[in-house]
Amino acid sequence: MRSAAVTPEGDQIRWVELPGQEPPRVYVHGLGATSPAYFTRAAVHPLLAGHRSLLIDLLGHGISDRPTAFDYTLESHADALADALTAAGVSGAEVIAHSMGGSVAIVLAARHPHLVSRLVLIDANLDPIPRTPGSSGSSGIAAYSEEEFVTGGGWEEVRDRVGAHWWSTMRLAGREALHRSAFHLTHGTDPTMRELLLDLRIPRTFLLPEADGPLPGSAALAGAGVSVVAIPDCGHNIMLDNPEAFAQATAAALTPRG
Repeated sequence: MRSAAVTPEGDQIRWVELPGQEPPRVYVHGLGATSPAYFTRAAVHPLLAGHRSLLIDLLGHGISDRPTAFDYTLESHADALADALTAAGVSGAEVIAHSMGGSVAIVLAARHPHLVSRLVLIDANLDPIPRTPGSSGSSGIAAYSEEEFVTGGGWEEVRDRVGAHWWSTMRLAGREALHRSAFHLTHGTDPTMRELLLDLRIPRTFLLPEADGPLPGSAALAGAGVSVVAIPDCGHNIMLDNPEAFAQATAAALTPRG
């Protein structure tokens, strides 16, 4: 495990690092998750192994610190991640990022372009979404006020409806971190994550579950050079649900085209 201070107060982002060749690969988890739990199998798959790989936890999540003074906007997440990668001596990374982590990765590539050479987005959030009370995802968490979520029973209500699998890593996140991250994810960025993605000039691939049907706006994404790939036999956690198809699609996305 390695770490780097990413706030003036010295709060640490931590990651598990696997040695290997350059360019480095950076794996970024989604809301309430942790990269070592979600990405270790993928990082050591024969089609993906052999690169220096950082399985990194965003601030407030997993093995990283959980400061309560941090605002947890997508921009702040991206800047903190940039500080950690810079401290690790990373540049030109191939970033593989899931869900909210994909949104953060888009912002990272837009704000710190020297750090990212390729993006593989795994069912990432591209647009603002409505806040829906009772939902188990970010929209349900963000539907609470911060006070309701942190001390008013919201944390326990979310615990009881997300299921044991997600809760096994969600319980590691700070309460303020989880709520603020969800709130800002539903709010999105300005320009939106989708608009930022369209404007990037690096190889970009978007993986989504085949069962979800066509990705909204896929024609515009394809027109901007984003490869949209539907993966069969999976849900939102593509790398866990169908690891073989995920490894094949990700390896293809990371193979330079001559």
